[in-house]
Amino acid sequence: MSTSDAPLYFDHNATTPLHAEVRAAMVAAMDEGWGNPSSGHAFGRRARALIDGARAEVAALIGASPDEIVFTSGGTEANNLALHGTPGDGAIVISALEHPATSAPGEALGRRGREVRTLGVDGRGQVTIDEAALAGASLVSVMHANNETGVIQPIAALAEAAERAGARLHTDAAQTAGKVPVDVDSLGVDLLSIAGHKLYGPKGVGALYVRRGVPLEPLVRGAGHERGLRPGTENVIGIAGLGAACRVATRDLEAEGARLAALRDTLERSLRAHVPGLAVNGEGAPRLPNTSSVRFPGVLGRALLEATPGLAASAGSACHEGAETASRVIRAMGVPEDQALGTVRLSLGRGTSDREVADAVALLVAAYARLRR
Repeated sequence: MSTSDAPLYFDHNATTPLHAEVRAAMVAAMDEGWGNPSSGHAFGRRARALIDGARAEVAALIGASPDEIVFTSGGTEANNLALHGTPGDGAIVISALEHPATSAPGEALGRRGREVRTLGVDGRGQVTIDEAALAGASLVSVMHANNETGVIQPIAALAEAAERAGARLHTDAAQTAGKVPVDVDSLGVDLLSIAGHKLYGPKGVGALYVRRGVPLEPLVRGAGHERGLRPGTENVIGIAGLGAACRVATRDLEAEGARLAALRDTLERSLRAHVPGLAVNGEGAPRLPNTSSVRFPGVLGRALLEATPGLAASAGSACHEGAETASRVIRAMGVPEDQALGTVRLSLGRGTSDREVADAVALLVAAYARLRR
C-alpha cells in the first residue's frame, strides 16, 4: 500500500488496511443494522441477522461452529478472556514468545498468586514442548505464529501434551487467521483468539473461539450478550466488517498465501545478494508466508529504518532512556544482543507488488551502505 507521497508499507503484521469489500459491508451495516440486536422488532432483527451472518463467516475461516464464536473488542480482550476466564487453580503456562496481550494477563495472574511457567524456544524460534512444565497446569497459552519472526508454532503437538497434562490450550491466532489455514480441530485447541485489524478488517473488533463444552467465566458482568461471556450491546458495524474480512480471507487464502511466500523469498534472496552476512530469524522453521525478520550485520535495525524514510517497517528493538534493547523474542532464540539489535521485520500484504519489493530492497541496501560507511 503506497502512493506517490507515502512510504512503501511493509508493516502488515502491525495492522492492515481495510479491504474494499470490508468497507462496503461496514457501510451497509451502518445503514441497515443501526437497531439494537436485542430488540424483537424489525430494526433489531436486521442487526441480529448481520451479527449471525458474521459469526458464521468467522467460524468458517477456522473450521468452527457459529455457536463457538464470541465477539470481543479485539485480540487483546480475547486473550484476556481466555486467560482470566479459564477456571482452575493450576499453573498458567505461556511461552517466551508471547505478545504482551498474553504475557501481561499472565503476569497479572501471577501477582494474584497463580503459578506462571514459561516454555522456552529453540534456535529456530519454535516453542520447546516441556512435559514437566505442563504438569499440573490448568491452562497453556502459546501463540500460533510469532508476530516478529513469523515462525509457526507446533500447536497440534502442544495440544496433545496439554491434554495429557489435563490442561486447556489457548492459542493467539491473530497473525495466522487469514494468512495460513487455521482449523481448530486439526490444531486441537480449546480457545483461539482473532483480531480483526490483522486480516484487513476494522480495529476494535475480534473474536474468541470457545470449544463447545469448555467452561469460561466472563471478565465483566451484565446482560446475556454473547452467551453471557461478553455482555454489552454488540458492535454491529465492526462485527459485520470482521465477518466480511473472514469471508474474503477464506476465499483468497491459498492463492494469496502462495503469492506472498514467493514475494518474501524474492525479498530475502535480493537482500542477501547485496548484504553479506545477512541472517533470517527463524530460517528453517515453518513461517508465515508474508513475514521476513532479517538481521543486518554491523548496524542497528532502528537506525537503518530511520535512514530509510521511504519505507514503513518495524525494528526488532526498543529504545529505553537512550539505550537500545534487543527484542526479547529474538534474544530468546539464542541470538547475541549485538546481532539481535540489527533486526528489521518486513511484513508484506495484499497491496505489496513485485515492484514494491524491488524498491524496498533498493532503499534498504542504499541506507545500509551509507550507515556502514
